[in-house]
Amino acid sequence: MVKRTLLLTFLTAVMATMAFAKGPVYELRTYTAADGKLDALKARFKNDTIRIFKKHGMESVGYWVPEDPALSKNTLIYILKHPSREEAEKHWTDFQNDPEWKKVSAESEANGKLVLKVDRVWLDPTEFSALK
Repeated sequence: MVKRTLLLTFLTAVMATMAFAKGPVYELRTYTAADGKLDALKARFKNDTIRIFKKHGMESVGYWVPEDPALSKNTLIYILKHPSREEAEKHWTDFQNDPEWKKVSAESEANGKLVLKVDRVWLDPTEFSALK
């Protein structure tokens, strides 16, 4: 009876893990830059952030600025791909604690913060999506 209970507990844990590890998750992030800081924010991504993302297993899918004239002045939108949401959280923790990132962030914000607001949305690809 004890072996059966242990086996059922183990199988339940495995199935729960498999349910959460169903495949990649995409993270849509929208940054609102401080006035006049969008170019500095884009430069930080181009010169440092993307490289540090890669170091921590964060896969860049793409980066955009809106065509809308008002939003194009202060908005950067990008998508990252992660193996799972749990891995994404680990990636972000590792990234934020990275000494190189801390240095880059501090240096790039010596004359004021670059980002006023960050919005994040988790996305799962549909079965008909080109991105899986």
